[in-house]
Amino acid sequence: RAYVDKGYRGHDAQNPRRVFISGQKRGVFGVIKRELRRRSAIEPIIGHLKAEGHLGRCYLKGRAGDAANVVLSAVGHNFRRILAWLRYLLCLFLAQLWRTLARPASINPAS
Repeated sequence: RAYVDKGYRGHDAQNPRRVFISGQKRGVFGVIKRELRRRSAIEPIIGHLKAEGHLGRCYLKGRAGDAANVVLSAVGHNFRRILAWLRYLLCLFLAQLWRTLARPASINPAS
């Protein structure tokens, strides 16, 4: 099965399998419906990868180049997510450090 967006205009495969277009109502039920919803959930990520992950045009040759381009884009996307998480963690650490250093030192009187 192939799940495609509404811009899909067909292909020249010899033995085409079932092709489901997003928003299609006829012949869609059960597992196919769930998989179409899953594709709709990741559609913004696909658009983001096309825009910022340079998936708009593949300059690598052949099927192996296409596969490598997608994998490298996914790695870049995951790396950006990890960096954002580390940036957030660093901000939490610095805020805690700032609060600790800004607190006046409490001196215990000797008895």
